Amino acid sequence: MPTCNLTSTVPRFTGGNLAALFYREARWRDRRLSPSLLSSASMKKPAQIIEIFLQPGDFYFGDRNTHIRTLLGSCISITLWHPQLLIGGMCHFMVPSRGKQPDTVPLDGHYADEALELFRREIRAAGTLSAEYEVKLFGGSNMFTDSGRHFCPNKNCLDPFTNSCRDVSCRNQRSARLLVERHGFTVKAERLGGTKPHNVLFDLWSGNVWIKRPPKILKCQE
Repeated sequence: MPTCNLTSTVPRFTGGNLAALFYREARWRDRRLSPSLLSSASMKKPAQIIEIFLQPGDFYFGDRNTHIRTLLGSCISITLWHPQLLIGGMCHFMVPSRGKQPDTVPLDGHYADEALELFRREIRAAGTLSAEYEVKLFGGSNMFTDSGRHFCPNKNCLDPFTNSCRDVSCRNQRSARLLVERHGFTVKAERLGGTKPHNVLFDLWSGNVWIKRPPKILKCQE
């Protein structure tokens, strides 16, 4: 298991039995057909909210009643949001990959490639397509230098899935961009790099993602 500047925990995955999965897929498919979902009223803050905090390696996918937040250093969070169904999720991965694993080994959100597979599993379960989601990228701070650079100068780290680069923040940024492109996602916004940790707050009822860095909160826009 890789180490990180943040405390790790056992990944939590959404899901349930097969009947519950079919019910959820049908419910989201019905919501897609409702024109009222596209109104501004449907994107207002719900009366009751599910609060989710992601530790390193965690993954969560839910509906419009959900608020997800996490604290990032060199790790990366990817947010996905469906603007019609008001569903989506967030991951918090630590390193690009652990290499090819047997099919019997469960997916682990600590790794970028496996976190993307967890997203794809939820996207299929919802009867949706990758291209329908808004994607945003956050994190990848260089926590071990005060140089202020966003990428390391090592020209051999073009492939983040090798160990040719020792800068984990650089490898994480590159792997996030490569994987979302490989799986057919379009990045709407990103805030990667820097040298400071920050909080990421994601409202699933509106798709807004906020970055909290003392002393103020910044809204991530295009």
